[in-house]
Formats: sequence, C-alpha cells, structure tokens
Amino acid sequence: MEHIKTSPRRSPQPTVAIRPPRSSDGAAVWRLIRDTEALDDNSLYCNLLQCSHFSATCAVAEMQGEIAGWMSGYVPPDKPDTLFVWQICVGEPARGRGLAKRLVADVLARPECDDVRHIECTITADNAASWALFEGMARQLDARLSRRTHFSRDVHFDGLHDSEFQVTIGPFDKDSAAVAIAA
Repeated sequence: MEHIKTSPRRSPQPTVAIRPPRSSDGAAVWRLIRDTEALDDNSLYCNLLQCSHFSATCAVAEMQGEIAGWMSGYVPPDKPDTLFVWQICVGEPARGRGLAKRLVADVLARPECDDVRHIECTITADNAASWALFEGMARQLDARLSRRTHFSRDVHFDGLHDSEFQVTIGPFDKDSAAVAIAA
C-alpha cells in the first residue's frame, strides 16, 4: 500500500470585517491603542469623537466580534484632496494579514474620499513598521513619497517626544487607489 503524504490541517483564519466605527466602539479602540506599546495614547474622549464625528474617515477591523484593528484619519479642511492618517493599530492576533493597508483602502473607497489624491501621515524616524507600510503603499500606488520634519523634538515637543516626519504620498489615481493598496 502506498502512503500518501498529507499536509497537517490548519484551522481556518478568522474572518476580518472592516467597517466605519460607531461611538460604542470608542472604549475598545482606546484599549487597543493603549495595549500597543509603539503608539501614543489618546484620551478615551478623543477616540469617542473619532468614532462618531470622524467615522466616515476612520475604520475598525472586527475579528470574532472584537475590535482587532483601527485606523483614524480625516480630510484636513485646507486640503480636501488629502487623507491624513492619524493612527493605525493592528492587535497581535490580527497581524501579518495586510490589515493596516486594508483599513486605509477601505476608507479611500468611501464617497467622503472621492476627491482624495494624496495620503499624509507623520512618522518618527525609528518606526520601521510605519515606514514599511507607507513606502509599500506608495509603490503600490505608483506615487511619489516625500518626507520632511513636521514636528520637531526640540521646537514642538519640548524634548519629550521624537521628531515626527510628515510623509506625503501622491498624487495618485483615486479610482484605482483602494484596489491597488488592498492587493
């Protein structure tokens, strides 16, 4: 009898659903950010406002009924063609699935971002994960990435926080942006 080699069965990965946040998600978002060492904490009230007033340009990822990912962003009033990504957070159980890019892609695909042709964010020099994420998005969008000091450690943070570099990606073709990033 011939033995057939089989692969061990892997349990299926839980499904992740991405959606605009609701105000009732604020506390879970706040806990997710608080539990992610690399991120600056915001007040719970700030996250509640993001989940309500800014829900059209923010996104949560749900996995097995729990908030597993978060992206906060907004369109600055003086830059209607720009999505400013404030914070992206993916919990440990959901990492390695390209979820951060999918969160951004979901927001870009919404009608509130119809005029968006640029993505901006700020990143500290030592945040390798964020640099890799945004450099990868720029490549996928076939768009230029520029960086400049935005908030200086000494001038703006009184020496209490590393300098933040403003990263700008764009211009890019909005119609294909969400598909390109999510790929």
